[in-house]
Amino acid sequence: MALKFFNKLTHFYELKCSVVIVAAGTSERMGRDKISLALGGKTVLERCIGAFESCDEIDEIVVVTRSELLEQVADLVAKGGFSKVSKVVKGGLTRQESALIGISELNGKTMLVAVHDGARPFVKDELIRSLIDCASHHRSAIPVIPVSDTVKVCENGMVTGDVDREKLFRVQTPQVFDKDILKGALTHCIEKNITVTDDSSAVELMGFKPYTVAGDPENIKLTTPFDILVGEAILRSGGETL
Repeated sequence: MALKFFNKLTHFYELKCSVVIVAAGTSERMGRDKISLALGGKTVLERCIGAFESCDEIDEIVVVTRSELLEQVADLVAKGGFSKVSKVVKGGLTRQESALIGISELNGKTMLVAVHDGARPFVKDELIRSLIDCASHHRSAIPVIPVSDTVKVCENGMVTGDVDREKLFRVQTPQVFDKDILKGALTHCIEKNITVTDDSSAVELMGFKPYTVAGDPENIKLTTPFDILVGEAILRSGGETL
């Protein structure tokens, strides 16, 4: 009954969605701050924000970052003319804390919320729209990529088994959920001291099975210096001059 009622309301909300960009990590594996890295004349965070700023289905953006970057990020938002960014706020000690802080800062009218990694600067409009459309019907949508490599289970340096890769997928962001469902799931994880690496895992712990859409191979997360080289290749393939 609740899902039917939700579906009847989607036309009223015109598929609108708010976004929380989580950019509060320490960038340890990169060796330097990721979101401030320049790629083709724009920083990683500028590209992230810009992707959602230009999407018609997005009506609000909240950026969550580290305390020492608050002024820098606020300045970037002002200079970039990102009118959809309503707030830049300090994150928490964990990813789920940062996501929950961002969600709590969204306006009260928000029905759908997308949470996106600030280190994924190549997210495309088509993927964002696809996720919002799916979530508007099913209250959830996460982008997934099939695993192409053979996967082994190993213990103590030895192979102990195989895993059927047909059932394995790599998960990306943004992940879009009904705001109340996601907020409740993240709150539960924090109260129970449960660590999750993405928002879908938090929701799954509450017994909810998220829907999936096809992800984008170019929607990579910048984690190590090698990923910068891959990112530059992506920009060149799209016609950008570095």
